[in-house]
Amino acid sequence: MTSLASYACHPSASLGRLHAEAGGEMRGPRDMFQRDRDRIIHSIAFRRLRHKTQVFVSPDGDHFRVRLTHSLEVAQIGRTTARTLGLNEDLTEALCLAHDIGHPPFGHAGEDALEAALDDHGGFDHNAHTLRTLMLLESPYPRFRGLNLSWEMLEGLAKHNGPIAHPGWAMRELDALFPLDLTSHASLEAQLAAISDDIAYDNHDIDDGLRAGLLTLDQLLDVPLVRTCWDRVRARYPDVPQDRLLRELVREQIGVMANDLIEATRRNIAESRVETVEDVRALGRTLVAFSPELAAQERDLKRFMYATLYHHPEQLAAADRARVIVTDLFAAYQADPALMPPEWRDDCALQEPTRSRHIADFIAGMTDRYAEKRHAEICGAMALNP
Repeated sequence: MTSLASYACHPSASLGRLHAEAGGEMRGPRDMFQRDRDRIIHSIAFRRLRHKTQVFVSPDGDHFRVRLTHSLEVAQIGRTTARTLGLNEDLTEALCLAHDIGHPPFGHAGEDALEAALDDHGGFDHNAHTLRTLMLLESPYPRFRGLNLSWEMLEGLAKHNGPIAHPGWAMRELDALFPLDLTSHASLEAQLAAISDDIAYDNHDIDDGLRAGLLTLDQLLDVPLVRTCWDRVRARYPDVPQDRLLRELVREQIGVMANDLIEATRRNIAESRVETVEDVRALGRTLVAFSPELAAQERDLKRFMYATLYHHPEQLAAADRARVIVTDLFAAYQADPALMPPEWRDDCALQEPTRSRHIADFIAGMTDRYAEKRHAEICGAMALNP
């Protein structure tokens, strides 16, 4: 790791963990944030991301992204950029790897279904569920629940998309357990994790959309950012067939976005005159950002992707079927908790909202294929990719 800037998160200055651990913090060569990262990688919740939807619901092909590969790509962008900016690489990487752990099966379709199922019981939010999973549900240690991550890690996961003025029930409960200063801005590492997520999915979703045949190059070239990057790629490789250059286009766009992010963030930091991470949190605005020009181009790209890929008729039909699966499973477990595995059935309360939230915890942890399997067993098979 390169030397850290004064406004980076320093492990030696961490606010610590909720639970004291036997043997103290330094057992071996790893510091606080390196241990956070390793706890994420070794968690069951992280492994389950290999069978959770990124863009395509329960994808048939081996070459499409899933939540796990998406998280790895986010971490690669985040870590490299953190090193360049003098931020803490390990904390940034850990935040990137963990940011999607709270997603239920079938991506946003599954989240919509759980939100509706919990409408009378506080709703469902995948970001809060990430913290709920890591602080309460994932419990590999003998003396406490959760992974016992550092305050900086939990704060970054809670606020990487900005301050939280009106937390939902799950975030309120977790903040009461370990106060995370929800109304301030997060560290630069957390801000970087959030925008690394944008860079990753803006570009790998193009790659997957082209591979699936739901996007064409001609459509993409109507987007100014894509057109600019494509012209650069064609100028570098004038004799290479067009279909050989599509992945080079994605690489070019990632490079353009990352380089713009670095330069714009350096300017923002210099102009803000922040000197410590406390200054960053108290500043009242985000510092890790694209330039205004690229930010506008990136918004245009997102609008195109929503209109053309995310809301493609095939995608919407698959999402509808996925919502039915989650809705059916929730109703079935509500009617008969004995349908859940013993470790979940035995802890299912009679009173609300605890009962419904417990069932939602179980469903949210499912992979796509496990949810499909359980739905077929309980309610009958349903084809997600006819």
